[in-house]
Amino acid sequence: MQLGRHVYGLAAIGFGLAGLAFRDFNLWQKLPVHDPAFKEILIEVISAVEIVGGLAVQWSRTMRVGAMMLGTLFGIFALAKIPLIATQPLVYDNWGNFFEQASLVSGALILVGQTRIGYYLFGICVVSFTLEQAFYLTGTAHFVPAWIPPGQMFWAVATTIAFALAAIALLSGHFALLAVRLTTLMIAGFGVLVWLPTLWSSTFFAPAHSLTAWAGNAENWAICGAAWIVADSIAVGRATR
Repeated sequence: MQLGRHVYGLAAIGFGLAGLAFRDFNLWQKLPVHDPAFKEILIEVISAVEIVGGLAVQWSRTMRVGAMMLGTLFGIFALAKIPLIATQPLVYDNWGNFFEQASLVSGALILVGQTRIGYYLFGICVVSFTLEQAFYLTGTAHFVPAWIPPGQMFWAVATTIAFALAAIALLSGHFALLAVRLTTLMIAGFGVLVWLPTLWSSTFFAPAHSLTAWAGNAENWAICGAAWIVADSIAVGRATR
């Protein structure tokens, strides 16, 4: 049973529900819209696409349609980062945001049958995850719960190395299935240990139950779902051969 697409779809539904609840763009999915009335309509449309697309990928018959809807939308969010990259090319946060959305596109590409393209795109995105954590290592350490031994910086460095090894494995093709399964597990760990507590904690970006907290959970689980889709596609490919 391919569980990755179900996680991916549920995360997309989470994005949509957060958009409708807070009537605003979240930190990861923003479009340059200044007119309040048009922004309101656009948020409703985007939220509807995310909810419908997320539901559609749950069933095999509608999976491709749902994946095309979500892939197109996530692709638009990725392209929206390009002006920031062009004006601030040395600020890696802009690049990181682009590749986070691109990783969601990779999951959609695999679901619509573009397995090879989606696979290598995800591998490139894992390179970006490595660089983003490396460039912002202190910030990454602050995300790690302080109660986890042996320390926050240890896990910041360890997960950065883990992303780097996963990127090498994916792009080289050696131990790719093991690497992406471990990456999926690691990202799921981020969701449970880092992002889930933000729903009732005010110690991260904003007060409890904020848009950032809800959308951050959706973003993390969407990337986890994309990684899981990659793992599922490799496993299915091997079983077929």
